[in-house]
Amino acid sequence: MATTGTGVFAASGWPSIHRRDTSGKLMPISNRKLSISASTVPTEKQPQLRAESLSPNDAVEKKTATETPSSSSGGGEESKDGRLTLKDYFDRSRELISRSDGGPPRWFSPLECASQAIDSPLLLYLPGVDGVGLGLTLHHERLSKIFDIWCMHIPLTDRTSFAEMVKFVESAVRIEYSRAPNRPIYLVGESFGGCLTLAVAARNPDIDLMLILANPATSFGKSLLQTETLLTLSALIPEQISSSLPYVLTLLFGTPVKMVTSAMGKRLPSDQLIKVLSQDTLAMSSYLSVLSKAFTAETLRWKLEMLKSAAAFANSRLHAVKAQTLILASGQDQLLPSRDEAERLTKELPNCQIRIFEDKGHALFLEDVSFVSILTGASFYRHGRRFDYVTDYFPPTPSEFNRVYAPQKWVEDVTSPVVLSTMGDGTIMRSLDGIPTEGPVLYVGYHMMFGLELAPIVARFWVEKNILLRGMAHPMLFTKLKEGKMPDISSYDIFRIMGAVPVSAPNFYRLFSSKSHVLLYPGGVREALHRKGEEYKLFWPEQSEFVRMAARFGAKIVPFGTVGEDDISQVLLDYDDLKNIPYFKNAIEELTDETVNLRIDAMGEVANQDIYLPIVVPKVPGRFYYLFGKPIETQGRKQELKSREKAHELYLEVKSEVEKCLCYLKEKRESDPFRNIFARLSYQATHGFDSEVPTFDFTTKDS
Repeated sequence: MATTGTGVFAASGWPSIHRRDTSGKLMPISNRKLSISASTVPTEKQPQLRAESLSPNDAVEKKTATETPSSSSGGGEESKDGRLTLKDYFDRSRELISRSDGGPPRWFSPLECASQAIDSPLLLYLPGVDGVGLGLTLHHERLSKIFDIWCMHIPLTDRTSFAEMVKFVESAVRIEYSRAPNRPIYLVGESFGGCLTLAVAARNPDIDLMLILANPATSFGKSLLQTETLLTLSALIPEQISSSLPYVLTLLFGTPVKMVTSAMGKRLPSDQLIKVLSQDTLAMSSYLSVLSKAFTAETLRWKLEMLKSAAAFANSRLHAVKAQTLILASGQDQLLPSRDEAERLTKELPNCQIRIFEDKGHALFLEDVSFVSILTGASFYRHGRRFDYVTDYFPPTPSEFNRVYAPQKWVEDVTSPVVLSTMGDGTIMRSLDGIPTEGPVLYVGYHMMFGLELAPIVARFWVEKNILLRGMAHPMLFTKLKEGKMPDISSYDIFRIMGAVPVSAPNFYRLFSSKSHVLLYPGGVREALHRKGEEYKLFWPEQSEFVRMAARFGAKIVPFGTVGEDDISQVLLDYDDLKNIPYFKNAIEELTDETVNLRIDAMGEVANQDIYLPIVVPKVPGRFYYLFGKPIETQGRKQELKSREKAHELYLEVKSEVEKCLCYLKEKRESDPFRNIFARLSYQATHGFDSEVPTFDFTTKDS
């Protein structure tokens, strides 16, 4: 992005502002350090905007770019020096407010937001009515891996009109578009910034914009801040009372309560918890003290009038917005009716999706959410003209993985999985030691009812091998042909966050090219929604679908079996029963009509891709068992496996190995003394609930 008049907020602590005078020299305003690079209003003649920092000897250093994380690994490590916290947000906001001048608006980029990838798209953060521009503080480090981030700062005493602000942002957008026309530009608008985002998008329908609206203030007229009440009252408020308004609004934001719940969520020891809460409270009090001194009655009136005009401006131009839009709405927003507004906007905007956060307040980005996970789950991050499920995917961090996996962990807790793998010499180990470390690797196996085996094994690969399995999934998890009975696409965000990819030949190619570990169930929907008495029966296509692609990249093929679905539930009514009941028959037809049929050219039972939900009754939980067979090499067999006959032979070999794994597990589990949950609970009661529960004696598996 381009800019002019680039000033440098010196690196290392926070804050000190350096601005350029007319001679172009750096003029320190404070002796303290501020890790921000800033600029004033851009013009068409500005040079390219770049992030810079000051070294200890005040020599300018450019930030260096590093490669993006590999999608084939388990997500890397958390920050060694700790992530930014609410305390950092309050401290930085306080200093920025106390040191800033009267305007005009300008861009800045915190130094921790150095772009990590050469082709990172630009993200412009447009703040709420406070104008500070630090609303993404808790997400800076993670976002900086995939974006070039610039934040808009509007000084508290600035009086730039909304129309001029639109031109200010628009100028930056157009300059970036002229510099990189094949790359999207992200506009993240929070509250007031949401109105600004929509206004800029409406004026630039031909630019590739990606809009993210967090609790947009387009609903201002229906809010607690509506003009007929607070705006009228503000004219009568004396200065002494107006200075207390920041404290009131902070309570409405729910910030103090969120500080407590966020700290408690970290499960810190009581002494550390008290320390964290004390630091956060002190930082917030100091921030509010500075804000209250600057927040005059006149400023309040100006801000409310600005909100009124911004909402009217944006709402009158919704018809002109063509950009992709993601709306993030909080269910506990005390300032705006954000959930209702999200529903309204999704009907007004042509290319829009929403995500609801039921327990979050108005300041969504200051709460315990992962911005990158939201983008990944919504398939809303891309660095080119088209979205790519492989190159535009970023693995979760350990904390993001734990947040996503927590609601699914009950499956592992209840079933106490036994995971076995086969070494090269045929020895079976109770671990994943037999799994290849280097990709590409293709895991081919049996799909249990509802795919219940997925969560435990994905977690085990992540924890034990630091491998993220990229599952080839049915397109219903990614798109709906039309609205109807199928769950909303947002219901499947967890699969996309964990790396699921729509099954297709191009996606196979891209995954193998990136040396990924790929999970495939050839039986697909027919196997996962099987009928009564069909447990552990494979429904694979007659023709080989994956062998030659694997051979092309020399991928190892690991056959595996999973057993245990019949130990946790029993099918009461299946497809054959339900299709004879008119109500359920109509529901099956509607569900199927909303999804893509992958087997239109297939023959036999595998061609039956009807979507239905069997009625099952639970059992006293048994146990899940996994066996990964000996890896099958395709390296050096590319020419050989170009032959359809040879490829089919290997296909049948893989299928046979999966069936052998299933047979082995079904036979061996009969001798497991801890197959029943009560036996496992009894063992854990005496040995500790974190202890590994023993299982059957496993021996060398026949080759």
